[in-house]
Amino acid sequence: MSHDDFPTDRPAVVTCGLPYANGDLHIGHLRTYVGGDVYSRALERLGQRTAFVSGSDMHGTPVAVNAEQAGVSPEEFALDWHEQYAETFPEFNVDFDNYGHTHDETNTEITQQLVRDLDEGGHLYEKEIMVAYDPVDDQFLPDRYVEGTCPYCGAHARGDECDEGCQRHLEPGEVEDPESTITGNPAEYRERTHKFFAVSEFADYLSGFLDRLEGTSNARNQPREWIEQGLQDWCITRDMDWGIDYPGGEATESPREGGEAADSQDLVLYVWVDAPIEYISSTKQFSERVGADAFDWEAAWKEGVSDEHPEGGEIVHVIGRDIIQHHTIFWPAMLEATDHAEPRAVMASGFVTLDGKGFSTSRDRAVWADEYLDEGFHPDPLRYYLATNGGFQQDVDFSWEKFAERVNTELVGTVGNFLYRSLLFAHRNYEDGPDADAPSDEVAARIDEAVEEFAAAVNDYSVRALGDAVTDLARYGNEYIQRNEPWKLVDEEPEEAERVIYDCVALAKAIAVLFEPLAPEKSERLWAQLGEPGSVHEATVEAAREGPAGDLSEPTELFEQIEDERVEDLNEKLEARVAASESDDGDETDDDKSDDETDTDDTDDTDMTDIEPLSDDRIGFEQFQEMDIRVGRIEAAEGIEGADDLVELTVDLGAETRTIVAGLKQLHDVDELSDTKVIVLANMEKAELFGVESNGMVLAAGEEADLLTTYEDAAPGTKVK
Repeated sequence: MSHDDFPTDRPAVVTCGLPYANGDLHIGHLRTYVGGDVYSRALERLGQRTAFVSGSDMHGTPVAVNAEQAGVSPEEFALDWHEQYAETFPEFNVDFDNYGHTHDETNTEITQQLVRDLDEGGHLYEKEIMVAYDPVDDQFLPDRYVEGTCPYCGAHARGDECDEGCQRHLEPGEVEDPESTITGNPAEYRERTHKFFAVSEFADYLSGFLDRLEGTSNARNQPREWIEQGLQDWCITRDMDWGIDYPGGEATESPREGGEAADSQDLVLYVWVDAPIEYISSTKQFSERVGADAFDWEAAWKEGVSDEHPEGGEIVHVIGRDIIQHHTIFWPAMLEATDHAEPRAVMASGFVTLDGKGFSTSRDRAVWADEYLDEGFHPDPLRYYLATNGGFQQDVDFSWEKFAERVNTELVGTVGNFLYRSLLFAHRNYEDGPDADAPSDEVAARIDEAVEEFAAAVNDYSVRALGDAVTDLARYGNEYIQRNEPWKLVDEEPEEAERVIYDCVALAKAIAVLFEPLAPEKSERLWAQLGEPGSVHEATVEAAREGPAGDLSEPTELFEQIEDERVEDLNEKLEARVAASESDDGDETDDDKSDDETDTDDTDDTDMTDIEPLSDDRIGFEQFQEMDIRVGRIEAAEGIEGADDLVELTVDLGAETRTIVAGLKQLHDVDELSDTKVIVLANMEKAELFGVESNGMVLAAGEEADLLTTYEDAAPGTKVK
């Protein structure tokens, strides 16, 4: 890989975390897949040679458990969901160059070979560990066949992760108070011999890797804590039948008396071994289909294969933030140990909530992917909403009201309004399109600026900024046509009117090219209305700088207004569905996530048992008056070197500007904190944190540090009473 600005002359691979073949997709799941598709398309618009790949994760205990409950084999169960996903993604214009699955022959062969390479390199060893065992049902309980309590934070945990608390990866034997998820029986721990990957040997490498890593800041900062605490080696085998077999070997003997040996041929590889290897396998399948001349998978993934680029290609992983550890610790260590190229960037998204609450699949409180389409909505507005509603690593709240507002104001009112009024005027007044040699200097400069903003967004890994580049250009177009009023010029100064409209059509063409990553289907339709040759999907940003050349057809409006009555109807349907589900389930609490690799969006409801009770200890009004609480505006924000969570804020408090240290680094996009209104406890005692003196406290709500702000435009320094 390189760290040159895109586009580079190396092959790029963009991947999305593999969806677990275990249940329906809802719009929360789509966030990373839409984000990956947007980013991949944007790279291609810059001229970067890119493969966009993913696949279904077919293995692991949740698939085996649910297949058993459904009365079918794990392979049949997982393949059915895989086929459904392969049909669903294109319906949202998520266009993978290859979408495979982890149980196919390619992934099995590459996985087993990579594990052999780890073994031959001296990176694997045997160790006796404690494995959960159900003495009543007489079976071992790998991963999510067992649940209990996280030893680190005390939250409920399932098998291999603390999914409701600190989200740490958990090794076999770490879950406290284990129970079988199959029978509900209390489990006990018994010794078994398993295979381990010596991740701890790569601590220094991984520290350097994180220094080099690009992408979102949470993907760089979160793993440093695990390295500082000391990396634990990784158990890569499991006692179960479903998965990729551990490659070869004789039965292992227990090194201690009383332990139970595990025949390596009876072990399968842990799901997180073969799952990321599918990225390589899927790229290989794409390369074999199009030919190595079109895309060489080995030049992208292997070190030393290409004389021109011995360190491999540009690998970008687009994932949910709950699987950062796997992609920034385990996976790069595996790649380094087997002479593969390391990832250039990891883009880790935030969660998606629904009306401020977590999606709940068991209560049917979700907007399902097929439901969205069944309601007659086009996929591109949802793509735009998911990609541009906040920074990529921030949580996104979906509601039908917010969705309708963004569609109506930005897509209909800004982008659609400019395109329709400009092209309709051009079509009616210039049968073959307005004629000019080139756009005016002013418009050409504005298009150049938009292209530069687009390229900067790609290199900043910001899908939101890609959308901003387009809407800002359309906003300029509306201002330009309004300022020049060609409808008045057409009779008095026809040449000037034609020049103005030519500029507007040039802006429309630029919008078609730059909007393609976010709204590919609508952009193709716009391209056809412009009469441009070929497909917008093949156009690069250079086409945005070229003047229009086609014969215009009569335009139609690209985006439809969503009326208030429609929103009310959608809300009523959702509420009725949730109520019906809750009446069926009684008071059952929801702890069933969708168990997909990017398990980012199935967050549970927050009920009253999760809220701390109100304090019975009261304070007097005089004590309250002693607290000097002020409105502030963040002027600058910068992460503190060596601190995982801390950010140094420069805050304008009206009377003075102060430095305040806040634990926001992993919960907010630091680059986007500037100009944010905050509430500050100004007379908090000073404290020195990591060598920085903090003079005040920024107030926030909850574990996600929801920053308190003002409803209207209170000035910095205004006292909160």
